[in-house]
Amino acid sequence: MVRERFVLSGRTSVQPLTKDSKPNAVFFRGSLNVARGKLKLLCEPAPPSLLPHSHPLLMMSLPPVKPSATSPSPGSGLRLSEALDTLSVSSLLSGDLDDDGDGGRGDEEGLGDLEVNPYDGLPFSSRYYALLEERRQFPIWRLRQSLLERLESHNMVLLSAPSGAGKSTQVPQWCVEYALSYEFSQGLVCCSQPYSVAAVSLALRVADEMDLSLGLEVGYRVSHDDGCAPDTLLRFVSDTLLLEEMMSDPLLHQYSVVVLDELQERTVPTDVLLGLLCDVCRQRPDNFRVVLLTHPTLAPRLAAFLGPSVPHLSLDSLLSDPSTRGQEERGEVEDSSKAVEVNRVETLYRELSSGKEPVAAACHMVLDLHRRGEEGDVMVFLASAQEIEECVSLLEKECVALSPQLGPLRILPLHAGLGELTQRVYGSDPEASTLKENDSSEGVDGSVLGAGSLGVKRKVILTDSLAEASFSLQAIRYVIDTGLQLKTVYNPQIRANSQVLRTISKHQADMRTQRVNSHLPGLCLRLYPQSLYDDGMGEAHCPGVVEENLSHLVLLLKRLDIADMGQCKFLDRPAPEALMQALEDLDYLAALDDDGNLSEVGIIMSELPLEPPLAKALIAACEYDCVDELLTIAAMLTAPSCFVTAEPSREEAAVTHWRPLMHTEGDHMTLINIYKAYIEHNQDEAWCMTNFLSHAALRLAVVIRAELLEVMQRIELPVSPPAFGCQDNCTNIKRALISGFFLKVAHDVDGSGNYLLLTHRHVAHLHPFSSYLCRQPCPDPPSWVLYHEFTISRDNCIRIASEVHPQMLVELAPQYYLGNLPSSDGKELLMELRQSLEPHTYEQDGVSDAHSRTHRDGDADGTHNQSSTELCVVQ
Repeated sequence: MVRERFVLSGRTSVQPLTKDSKPNAVFFRGSLNVARGKLKLLCEPAPPSLLPHSHPLLMMSLPPVKPSATSPSPGSGLRLSEALDTLSVSSLLSGDLDDDGDGGRGDEEGLGDLEVNPYDGLPFSSRYYALLEERRQFPIWRLRQSLLERLESHNMVLLSAPSGAGKSTQVPQWCVEYALSYEFSQGLVCCSQPYSVAAVSLALRVADEMDLSLGLEVGYRVSHDDGCAPDTLLRFVSDTLLLEEMMSDPLLHQYSVVVLDELQERTVPTDVLLGLLCDVCRQRPDNFRVVLLTHPTLAPRLAAFLGPSVPHLSLDSLLSDPSTRGQEERGEVEDSSKAVEVNRVETLYRELSSGKEPVAAACHMVLDLHRRGEEGDVMVFLASAQEIEECVSLLEKECVALSPQLGPLRILPLHAGLGELTQRVYGSDPEASTLKENDSSEGVDGSVLGAGSLGVKRKVILTDSLAEASFSLQAIRYVIDTGLQLKTVYNPQIRANSQVLRTISKHQADMRTQRVNSHLPGLCLRLYPQSLYDDGMGEAHCPGVVEENLSHLVLLLKRLDIADMGQCKFLDRPAPEALMQALEDLDYLAALDDDGNLSEVGIIMSELPLEPPLAKALIAACEYDCVDELLTIAAMLTAPSCFVTAEPSREEAAVTHWRPLMHTEGDHMTLINIYKAYIEHNQDEAWCMTNFLSHAALRLAVVIRAELLEVMQRIELPVSPPAFGCQDNCTNIKRALISGFFLKVAHDVDGSGNYLLLTHRHVAHLHPFSSYLCRQPCPDPPSWVLYHEFTISRDNCIRIASEVHPQMLVELAPQYYLGNLPSSDGKELLMELRQSLEPHTYEQDGVSDAHSRTHRDGDADGTHNQSSTELCVVQ
């Protein structure tokens, strides 16, 4: 069977697979250039993957360096597969196989001198060979053969390498080769990442390097974005989604190799996956492999945690391993060593003068470096996304005064909130950046700058901790490190987050220095004294399991029924107080039964990709016939804030545009108004810009809402028709919200907007842009409000607040919850109202409920005394 296909030369297409794409459609690689006549018609047999008893990898050894006239034909591939039954995968992938079959008949077969990609049957493009040469220069290539050999005999392998060594892009590709080899033809390969934007970025890069189409053979799955086909070979996923996948498939049967990347980030899902995957390896010893990738700073502790049975590969250990000294890759080792040597980095410390802000200091340092006129891009590490945006604005203003002869300065922010826009850091088109190049001059100077004959074209990457290990960029010569990070830390005692500005750890400082990636001598400017690095910084940053709210994690682990999966280890045990608070909150939400297992409500909550209080509110909406409205509220609260932060001079204009959308019943109803207006305007981006609203956030809310509706229909929950606008509907919406957020209620103590939070007696204020403060005429502040978020910071504001009646709270909140509130005027009012409603029964029920609560807490205390190596502490 012969089929005709157009083969286009040029770059690999990386367009994602859409819903309208046909499964059998032909995806062309390359860019169509009709003017140059690069369109060729190629007749060739069906790809090897369609032939019986053959596998593409059997015809591929080490990727070719250049096109060869001896490429095996499909027929020779069949004979080769029959002859290599007894060969190990290492010899198969090492490049030692000589093909002296019928390669000379390639022209007769229609392939000519083209090497064929074994994964899709198409000839390699010229870009593939160019990228292959770059890949071979990565230091991590020294470990390729060793990793493949270890995978033959071990279920789990630990590999450590510094940032920029190529481990995140190369190791997953080698795992695909191994997973599809003749001896180990099992399932798919999954690579988890702690940051969603990093997963998408890596999928784009790896698809390009493998000369494949993004969305077909290589794909990604992150929250609210699925770029995979059913038969995608290599999937880059966020660690959160991989953990959620284990709810329906605890042993991950669809995967043969799982790569757990960036372990040094210590996110909660990654730490939990580390323990769970150890157990999966024990239960699937023959057809499952795990590769752990980390920075060398965490490697010793991980090696001790995993034990001697898990081999540890590192660049340093390779040089001291006698078994690897005679390998064919010796030339690559020497080249890699030379590449590392030229990356000389000098570290300078600059203590900031009293009162000088780190953002301004970093901005001035960038301008000083640019004025020196030396080649090289700059990466600046700031504390938060807000500081990044402030630095962008400051640099834009300062660049106006720069001499045009210095050359164009492109400023690119890089943080997790940018989503797909993070890919702009790889672009070479000035128009793709966020900053205008310095082209304010006219005449000859302007044309010279455009041609680039004078000055230095320079990128300035403004980032936070995201780029410490992700987004390796070429030509970074200068790193400016403020030494600070803004962390959100959860306090279980007061059930609130705190924004803490703290110094980074020594490991983080070292990783930031290693971002220098230039053939020229590099420079790291640390805007803090050396004494702070030597004595004031911790060795490693605090893991997420001791700083975050664990309610959602405990809900997932309960759903996994961890006790049936055996013992699972934690690298760091979660804080007992956080586990206690998580269990208590889930019990308040009726997610647990009397035995501490998931109730029917808890099982449904675990199906919804929402935080537990929001999931409970959505379930309660089924009872109050306001599901349509709660779906919108849940989507808007899950997506980033839809309100654009305006400059101080334009805040009044922004409020003027928001005012018509504000609802008299509170901020939750305002979110519904904004969503409905966005849909009515056909999701128009121009309308969003005019009204100071984020088009990206609203577009994401549309996607989240559709996902939630699909889940509710799948588990057959009733979905009521829309009824927004009538008073009864607003009341029902508030009832549903109280069912999930009764822990987040505040009472105005003096009638002037000073709200005492009932659960922990902190005083807070409404956000300045709340509908209660922006409407005209400005109404009196409500006496009781239910809020979505409170963070202890400089302003101590409660965000997204709506007025509620205390009678609703007494009716819908668990009775033992009211009894456990700390003493306050608000609690006394609620208790009086409770007694007036049912004076004869509440006291007895309260004693019984309190006894039940104490008994259950005692059980939970008992579990904390168990070994820290057992994941069933949450049981």
